[in-house]
Parts: sequence; structure tokens; C-alpha cells
Amino acid sequence: MASTPALFIINMAAAAALLIWAVRLVRTGFERAFGGQLRLWLRRSTSNRFAAALSGASTAVLMQSSTAVAVLMAGFVSTGAMGSVAGLSIMLGADLGSSLVALMLNSRIAIVTPLLLLAGVMIFLRSSARRMRQIGRILIGLSLIFLSLDLIRDASLPLTDLAGAETLVLYLAKDVTVAFLLAAMFAWLVHSSVAAVLLFATLATQGLLPLEAALAMVLGANLGGSVVAFVLTLKANSAVRRVVWCNLFLRGGGAAAALALLVKFDAATGLQGADAGQLALYLHVLFNLALLLISLPFVGPLMRIATTLVRDPAQNPSPGEWRSALDMSVLHQPVRAFGCAQRELVEMGHRCEIMLRDALRLFETYDETTAKGYRAEFQNVSRISLDIRTYLSRVRSKDDVTGNRAFDLSTIAVNLEAGADVVARKMVELARSKDIEDLQFSADGWRELTDFHDVVLRNAQHAISVLMSEDVGLARELVEQKERVRDLEQRLQRAHLQRLRKGLTETFETSAIHLDLLRSLKMLNTSFAMVAYPLLEERGELLESRLATS
Repeated sequence: MASTPALFIINMAAAAALLIWAVRLVRTGFERAFGGQLRLWLRRSTSNRFAAALSGASTAVLMQSSTAVAVLMAGFVSTGAMGSVAGLSIMLGADLGSSLVALMLNSRIAIVTPLLLLAGVMIFLRSSARRMRQIGRILIGLSLIFLSLDLIRDASLPLTDLAGAETLVLYLAKDVTVAFLLAAMFAWLVHSSVAAVLLFATLATQGLLPLEAALAMVLGANLGGSVVAFVLTLKANSAVRRVVWCNLFLRGGGAAAALALLVKFDAATGLQGADAGQLALYLHVLFNLALLLISLPFVGPLMRIATTLVRDPAQNPSPGEWRSALDMSVLHQPVRAFGCAQRELVEMGHRCEIMLRDALRLFETYDETTAKGYRAEFQNVSRISLDIRTYLSRVRSKDDVTGNRAFDLSTIAVNLEAGADVVARKMVELARSKDIEDLQFSADGWRELTDFHDVVLRNAQHAISVLMSEDVGLARELVEQKERVRDLEQRLQRAHLQRLRKGLTETFETSAIHLDLLRSLKMLNTSFAMVAYPLLEERGELLESRLATS
């Protein structure tokens, strides 16, 4: 059957779309199955810049994406759990990791694809455990990546017969700057440098991209990949933007410099005859490896320069300045009124999440001004909670279902207020006691507390997502996490008691504060987890005391 330009474009677009989707499938599978462990490991592996770079590369290989690593890094840097130098080291390592992913995914034997697909589907359909189902998702995603590459190869075969194709190919070979910019734009549009590089390498292997264009486009994908993280963090705080902008300067600027060197020395001419796609992948890896080795010793000076260029804002807007979403004119329209209340609850949850995110800093350096700020913010949260409950009590309806919905939203407001109270009163008082008595947690104890805090913080963010989306699957995961947090708190208490038996002075002196802080964080987690209960009860997803198994 003769190929036409329209048929070729459709086939190539479909194959490229499958590749992009498959890469995303693998990434989300790893995030859902191992996100917590990867997050903790990434935060712990920052003792020096070399360890940080290694952890960034390893995490990028597992998550199939340097952008996903950038998002994790941004969360740690924004809360102060990780320094900017470690953050930039992680980003440089993640860039290398994503290049290794492309090289590995391009190398496989034919039998792998059906075996991965068969195993993935069987695991996903047969298993009821969430993690095993996500492992099945990962295997399915990997098989679809290999399948999409095969489809790209098959779809691209008729290209040489299409009118104008040879002219376009020769143009890209002669004007590598255009090829570089087109590749950067494509990588940014699909939000995946891995998918972009795999596509370019496959076309080059098929002889549809000359070596000059393939090398330029792989370098362009590096620029596009760094732009993705840049765009995603435009509204982040100054510390995060310094890291991401430095990475954009190094990776994007380095890619442009590498392209200039290739053109100046006409490197492609001496490599003619070899597999263009494989050479492009090797260049991708070598570029990111060289970038890492050259830049890593200078991340400290680079971040100091970035600090002078990207300054902290003189004054952050007061979190108390919030225009209420509670519209009194729609009280006679329950659906719209409940939507207003829900938007107000999201704001309330966001305030509580910010309080929780920064609370642990008081245990490192206690500051009375900051403590007063927490108490003032609790008053704001309490005011919003009262306004929500008063507003819901005025919603006009004779429907029992409407009354139940109002009660559920009021209960969420009460629980979030209780969570804010735990931070503003209990945790602040514990930090104050630790400061007055001049106590220090043991190294193991502090690591356990920070890890537990990170777990609770992720669940708080999860709860806000449930509140906004009302997704039943997310709600089930949140309640499942509540059970895991309970078990984790008990394990941490036992670990603390074991250190007490060893007679460690620091453990003995901070024992009461340590255990109270664990309980406070558990209470906070419960306050956020209760967001999911009304949704699950409405869908019949809860038994009297635990999640339904079906």
C-alpha cells in the first residue's frame, strides 16, 4: 500500500504519542509505588555534593525523568530540608541519569517486549496490593516504550519515498541551529527529554535524520528538558529558582556550547558510517557526564552568584490577607454554596500545610517572633473555620442530603482547625521547652523525626488534593496512609525506647519531647486524613472501622 504524507504524519504522531504516554506511565508507576522511599532516600543522600549527584542520577534512572527529580528537589529546598548546593548537585546528577535511561531503553532484545507486557498485565489484574499494581503499571509502561519505538521504525520506513522528505532532511543537516531549536521546543512540549531523545535516535537509526541533525537535536532536547523544570518552578521561592535557573544555564548553555564546538570542528564528518542513532545517544550521555564532572566542583560559587542575582523578596505577603470565597448571595443554591465552602476549605488546608511544613525549623533554632506568627496564623485558621461553619448553617434547603453535605464540610473544617492547633500550640510549646532546657536530639532520633515529619507533610498535601478533586482513589490511598502512619509511629516509639535502654544521654534528656512530637505529628496526620472519610462513606468504601477490601 502506497504511503501518503497524511498517512505518514498520522502514523508517526500516534507512535510518538504512545512513546510519550509510556514514559509517563513508567514515571507515575514509580512515583506511586516507591515515591515515599525515593523521597526519603533523596533527602538523606546530601552529605556531600558527590553523594547528592549520585542520588539524583539513581532517582532519575528509577523515575525515568529528571523533571520528576527536580520537583522533589524543589520541595526539599523550599522547606529548608536541603541546601541549594545539594539541590543543584542533585539536578546535575538527574540530568545524567535521564540520559542513561534513554541509552538503556534503546537497547533491548525482541523477546523483552511481550514478556514485559504479559507480566505487567498479569500483575496489574491479579494483585490487589497497591504497590504490586503499580509494579505491573511500570512493566506495562516499559513494554509500551519498546513497542512504540518499533512502531516509529515501521512508520518511518516510507519516509524516503515521500516528496519533499529528502529536501527537509538535507535542510536540517545544513542548518543545525534550526534542528537544535526544534528539538528543544519538542522536548518542552512533551515535557520529557527521554521521550524526545528516544524519538530522535530512532529516526536517526532508520536513516531519516542525518548524523549532523541527530546530534544537534539530542543537544536541543537537553535545552528543552531544562526549560521544563524552569517553567514548573517559576512561582517557587527564591531558593528553588536559584537552583533551577543555574541548571538551565549549565545544561541549556552547555548544550548550545557543545553544538558550537561540533560545528566548528565538523565532528560529524569523521563519524560518518556509524549508527547515527547510537552515536546520538552516546553524545547525550557523554555531554551530561562531562557537564556533571566540570560543574560539580563549582556548584558552591555558582550558587553564591545566583544568590546575588535572585534575591529573596523584601517582604512576603501576609497569609492573613485572604479574600473569602463564601458568597452570601448563593445561600439558596446549595450546590454553589458548597462549592464556595469547599474553596474556602482548600485555603484553610493550604494554611495548615504551610504551618506544618515550616514547624520543624523551630526545633533547630527557636525564635519567639516565629512562634508568635504561628499563633497568629492559628487565629486566622480558626476564624476561617468559624466562618465556614456559620456559612454552611445558613444554606437553605429541605433536602436531607444537603444537610449531610453541610455537616461533612463543617467536620472537615473542625479537623483542619484541630491540626492547626497542634502546630501552633503543642509543637511550638515543645520547641520552646527544648530551647529553654538547651537540649539536643540524638542523631538517630532527629533523623527519625524529620523522616516522620516528611511522611505527614506528604499526606497533608495528599489531603488537599483529595479536597480539590474528590477523587475516590486518592481518598482510599489517604486513609491507607493513615494506617501506615500509625504503624510507623509505633515502630519509631520502639526504636526510641531501645536507644533509652542503651543509656544515651541525648535520648534520655529529650525523651518526653521526642515522644510528644511523634504523637503530635500522628494527630496532625489524622486531622488531614479525615478529609477523605465523608467521600468514602458516601461511596460505600468504608466499613465501620476500616477500609472495605472490595
